[in-house]
Amino acid sequence: MECGKRELSLKEREELLATLSDRFVNNMDRHIGLKWPDIHAKLEQNPDKLWSLYQMEATGGEPDVIGYDADTGEFIFCDCSAETPQGRRNVCYDDEALRSRKKNKPESSAVGMADAMGIELLTEDQYRRLQELGEFDTRTSSWIQTPPEIRRLGGALFCDRRYNTVFVYHNGAESYYSVRGFRGLLRV
Repeated sequence: MECGKRELSLKEREELLATLSDRFVNNMDRHIGLKWPDIHAKLEQNPDKLWSLYQMEATGGEPDVIGYDADTGEFIFCDCSAETPQGRRNVCYDDEALRSRKKNKPESSAVGMADAMGIELLTEDQYRRLQELGEFDTRTSSWIQTPPEIRRLGGALFCDRRYNTVFVYHNGAESYYSVRGFRGLLRV
């Protein structure tokens, strides 16, 4: 993931837009009532958001439109890969947790990667709404935004889907596992 350059080449932009268009058409149940030409026009007006979507795609997130916020006029994209994105696993919760590890540090943190990509971690409510659109994280888990009072005490929250139920768990923020990553949300 190249975070210094925040613009796409013409070829990268065209390939990404084609991928997003195909995904949109193949998953109409995720965005009933929305039209691709409207989304495409909004993406063309926001090259920085296209760059973030490219990062989501490059790390295995398979971003797709999952809603529209009528109050802000923004389309909502979310990682819709079946499992937590492969290129964003093995990360602790945030940079504070990363700095606190003395040995066996992961390469990055979920919050740090999300910030670098220009996206945000899902909240618990957003994660639960995503699970209404399909079955996600049946073998993996995803860090979610953690309330400050929990984080101050050293903890962080993550979710997964098991037994046809969405579970919310806690762990030390400095922990990391090969099957835990994070899902991102982007407003365009």
